Amino acid sequence: MSHDVYAVGNALVDIQAQVDDALLTKLAFDKGIMTLVDDDRQASVLSNFDLPSLHRCAGGSAANTIAAVADFGGKAAFVGKIGDDDTGKFFLEDLRNLGVTIDVDPLPDAPTGTCAVLITDDAQRTMLTNLGASAKLSEVDIDEAAIQNAKYVYIEGYLFTGEDTKAAAYRAMDLAVKNNIKIAFTASDPFLVNMMREEIWDMIRGPVDLFFCNEEEARSLTGLEDPIACANKIHESAENVAMTLGEKGSILMHGGEAIPIEGVSVKAIDTTGAGDMYAGGILYGITNGLTWHQSGHLASHAAARVVAQLGARLANKFTTDEMKQFTTV
Repeated sequence: MSHDVYAVGNALVDIQAQVDDALLTKLAFDKGIMTLVDDDRQASVLSNFDLPSLHRCAGGSAANTIAAVADFGGKAAFVGKIGDDDTGKFFLEDLRNLGVTIDVDPLPDAPTGTCAVLITDDAQRTMLTNLGASAKLSEVDIDEAAIQNAKYVYIEGYLFTGEDTKAAAYRAMDLAVKNNIKIAFTASDPFLVNMMREEIWDMIRGPVDLFFCNEEEARSLTGLEDPIACANKIHESAENVAMTLGEKGSILMHGGEAIPIEGVSVKAIDTTGAGDMYAGGILYGITNGLTWHQSGHLASHAAARVVAQLGARLANKFTTDEMKQFTTV
């Protein structure tokens, strides 16, 4: 079966909870950042909530993006490692219900990874990530046949925090190059850029066709301040660049030109998955006949819609008529 996008990433179940600052103080976590926690610490945090009543979805950065591609009507596939538990079954069912192709062997000796997203009234999200089984993704899980039948391979930067997952990412890229399949890579987080700056530059100069980043990540990567200057610097090496600017919109670099994309004004409730949703809009668009500007317009509106609600999936999906409107921009 052919796919628009084959994504490789950490398989996590996102669990969203609205909390007050007092609970964050009690749990002793820094507000607004992502913290890696072990199995016991995550279980302790989640014990503060009635889990069945909370909003859950199959998540992780690449999974959120691939879910968006499928939501827009694209053909999508995902590979990530899950545990042989109820949370893992939920992950599989959630993505498959969207039409995403996913075929992985659950691990019996590790829990499925989770990301507790604690959202305060100011729309800030404090993320507590337990990688669990997702950290066990390895080269042997990468399917060459699936890559051969994809238009793009999409890699999340978070994979580069572990040796096995990093090897899986490079295996996917090597197979994409071998089979002349385009590669998209997302920086994922400023701390990753700081940790592996030269490695990212090597990928941008080498196999990566499309590089996703936000303004802070671009500044960290280039050492420059002005967003346009950052985008131009990256575009000197990367064929295509998609850089988000928050409420100010985004900049696409394609064919030597800068394509400014408008921001969409909304009241932000939860910024979880905004960048992932944006990437999904771009990837869907460029693999389904939209121009780069039309793809950016879709991505911008989708990101705005997702931050105006709880969770990383669109509760109010785009109608057929709305999707058609993006082709007339």
